[in-house]
Amino acid sequence: MKHAREDYNRIQDPAGLIPDDEPVFLLRGQDMIAPGLLLKWATQLRLLRGDPYMAEIVEKHAQAMIEWQDTHKSKLPDLRK
Repeated sequence: MKHAREDYNRIQDPAGLIPDDEPVFLLRGQDMIAPGLLLKWATQLRLLRGDPYMAEIVEKHAQAMIEWQDTHKSKLPDLRK
């Protein structure tokens, strides 16, 4: 898998389900932008008649990020490790 950030290349796919040349993008809980992006992603999935259960899981994950940010340091994304 190809990450947008070189320092994320350590993240593994032990089952080998993601091809080596497939681009992936990781959003972290500390990223102030991430929860909103997840909510938009879930909305798009619903609008395109995708799996509503998957949309619900993503929405719950966004809420977990919001709650985590309330008690931890969150910040705008940057290229620092």
